[in-house]
Amino acid sequence: MTPRLLIAALGLLCLVLPAHADGDVQKIITPADKVRLDKYGETRKAALEEAKAGDPAELSELNALLAKPIVAFSDKDLTGNWQCRTIKVGNINPLVIYGWFKCKVTDDGAGWQLEKISGSQRTKGRFFDDGEKRAIYLGTGYVNENKPKPYGKGPESDMVGYAFRTGANEWRIEFPAPYYESNLDIIEFKR
Repeated sequence: MTPRLLIAALGLLCLVLPAHADGDVQKIITPADKVRLDKYGETRKAALEEAKAGDPAELSELNALLAKPIVAFSDKDLTGNWQCRTIKVGNINPLVIYGWFKCKVTDDGAGWQLEKISGSQRTKGRFFDDGEKRAIYLGTGYVNENKPKPYGKGPESDMVGYAFRTGANEWRIEFPAPYYESNLDIIEFKR
């Protein structure tokens, strides 16, 4: 094979393979998801303002979650089974907090991978370092037992968010401007 054909063939192969962690999220993140992260602060602020019109008990739960101090990821291994729940903030409803489901985090040697393994709305993806106290999550959303698409296959399934650890056995991911239903999704994790 000539060098040009080899390079073209490798380029096509990369387009059909799922993204794998290589330590550089900027090589993988879609332009649309980069914009969502760039607007994270303003999106989050507007969504939390909308949440104030929600159920007072749920608003109190949300405020308690967000008031927890952020701690470093460096001294903690997230692998294992977790309870997880989704919190939807703004847009269709001011605030909705769902019940607890099951998630698991694994490590394939290239980094942590998350999979929500119960409930109808699921996610599967990978984490990338973004400083000592924050990580970037790139994943895909899917419903029930459907097969998840690889990250980068379109805005309907692509998920991007910032992960924050808040204690020895608790952390969360905040997803700015998700495609469906809300202006900010939060997945809370605990063991």
